[in-house]
Amino acid sequence: MDAFTQAGKTAVMQNIHGTMQFLQRFPPFNQMENAHLAYLVEQCQLRFYAADESIIKPADGPVEHFYIVKQGRVVGERTHVVKGGTETTFEITCGECFPLAALLGERATRTEHLAAEDTFCLQLNKAAFIRLFALSEAFRDFALRGVSSLLDQVNQQVQRRAVETLGNQYSLNTRLGELAMRHPVVCSPDTSVREAVGLMHEQQVGSIVIVDPQRAPLGIFTLRDLRQVVADSSTDFAAPIAAHMTAKPFHLSPQHSAFDAAIAMTERHIAHVCLVEDQRLCGVVSERDLFSLQRVDLVHLARTIRHAPRVEQLVALRGEIGQLVERMLAHGASSTQITHIITLLNDHTVCRVIELAIQDKGDPGVPFSWLCFGSEGRREQTLHTDQDNGILFEARDAAHAAEIRGRLLPLAQHINQGLAQCGFSLCKGNIMAGNPELCLSRAEWARRFAAFIREATPENLLASSIYFDLRVVWGEEQACEQLRHSILQQVADNRLFQRMMADNALRQRPPVGRFREFVLTRQGNDKAATLDLKVQGLTPFVDGARLLALANGISANNTLERLRELVNREVIDPLDGGAYEEAYQFIQQTRMQQHQLQTRQNQPYSNRVDPDSLNDLDRRILRESLRQAQRLQSSLALRYQL
Repeated sequence: MDAFTQAGKTAVMQNIHGTMQFLQRFPPFNQMENAHLAYLVEQCQLRFYAADESIIKPADGPVEHFYIVKQGRVVGERTHVVKGGTETTFEITCGECFPLAALLGERATRTEHLAAEDTFCLQLNKAAFIRLFALSEAFRDFALRGVSSLLDQVNQQVQRRAVETLGNQYSLNTRLGELAMRHPVVCSPDTSVREAVGLMHEQQVGSIVIVDPQRAPLGIFTLRDLRQVVADSSTDFAAPIAAHMTAKPFHLSPQHSAFDAAIAMTERHIAHVCLVEDQRLCGVVSERDLFSLQRVDLVHLARTIRHAPRVEQLVALRGEIGQLVERMLAHGASSTQITHIITLLNDHTVCRVIELAIQDKGDPGVPFSWLCFGSEGRREQTLHTDQDNGILFEARDAAHAAEIRGRLLPLAQHINQGLAQCGFSLCKGNIMAGNPELCLSRAEWARRFAAFIREATPENLLASSIYFDLRVVWGEEQACEQLRHSILQQVADNRLFQRMMADNALRQRPPVGRFREFVLTRQGNDKAATLDLKVQGLTPFVDGARLLALANGISANNTLERLRELVNREVIDPLDGGAYEEAYQFIQQTRMQQHQLQTRQNQPYSNRVDPDSLNDLDRRILRESLRQAQRLQSSLALRYQL
């Protein structure tokens, strides 16, 4: 009897150990303490479900068990409100669990969970789930945040890999209050220029802030201002500093991040940011403070680009952007921050190419604005980008517009060639300012956009998906804003056009199928089947957010800004909006990591990825991210009865 008992105990222990080893391959179980994981395994029962057998369904009432797939696959089936019948909304495979939201909400599941094939699940009763939820911080974090907690793991991996290459410094997410000088050098408005400069020299700083008696900043005087003062031979150094300060200096709070300050300095061409709390100056952060420790020289690179004397130097500087992206990854920057920075540096490059072209070809004598469309218009560019641009100008009538166009086109074509030298590929579809059809007066652009909306042909729908994400990179912005306002009004008033845009947004289906994890295809001579991260992964979010933003009068161009504003206006649910945002960011990050790898290996850029090349965690989150794209498309189909 004792021998049998001992053998039984040994078998049980081996089974527990084997199940723990299995679970430790998957998040969040790989993050849990051994004692907590052992408790989970001890409380579980192994259940078998035959193919097509229902595991849980809405009619069962409040969920009583937590499930982990040990072998096989589980699919979620939901009734299609419009078309009738059922549709598969998700697929769950080995190491994944369900149904967290229903358990936490103490409600029935909204989706029937079916075994897609013969399937074994570990089943944990509700009482043990609640106990485990209280015991394990890692499990609780995952249960409450789902994919967000997995993304944290991915971001930590990315940062760890980059730090191994570049060395660790403080994070771009560091609060400015931790970086700023604790006692900034200040003076009153009536302090003389000589005295103010003396204070700067004495304290060895590059700026002095002019404050009122309540210590609110009125202005700032920097070494750049000092150079202008010295260059002016008529300057009276006994005059008040107020006459030479930059009034109403830009400021942030101490809670803002180093990244916020970096972007502000780059966009505004400034080297100092005041920190203000409760309307009182509490610090100053300089370019040197921000980047000498990090070696992330964004502001310096931007300034060098803006003052490059020749296109050839711009070409050389463009190579530094890839290195900058590596450093940003090492300091914890997100994919959204990095695409923002790439777009910002691209904008500076475009502006400088335009200025150099005008120097080279001569001023055309008419004011114009340089427009960008597509990903640059949305501020979502990666290292791999082509040109999508146009020109906007004012004209009295058609004849005047034709005359101006004749003067601008040679310059525009010269600019397009200069940008091509800098790595912005010439657009194969000729969506470039050097094309006479894209060098138009405001009235001509307005007529063209109205035709897109009025005549919703496939060609016009495709064009609207490019041109409706427009913004000005160089020149006056007012005319462009008028065009954007007109587009919003016309789309909001045209339900048929919205419906056709929705139909168009459903054409690129995320590559997640019912019977396998990913739906892959071969392209050209590729040996491995792959999926396209841009077209199949990002485009559903971009198109969906654009449609809903235009339909609801939202002027934001950026996809994530559109999603957040749609949540604010209660067009989409906050939980859905958060899930879409996280999924979009993960796919973009995966794409950027691939571009970085291709750069290091001197390979051509490609958006196609073989999921088998990803680790288990990345594969799982990519699959979940693509499912979120499916969910967004399903919501559009329901909203527009497609």
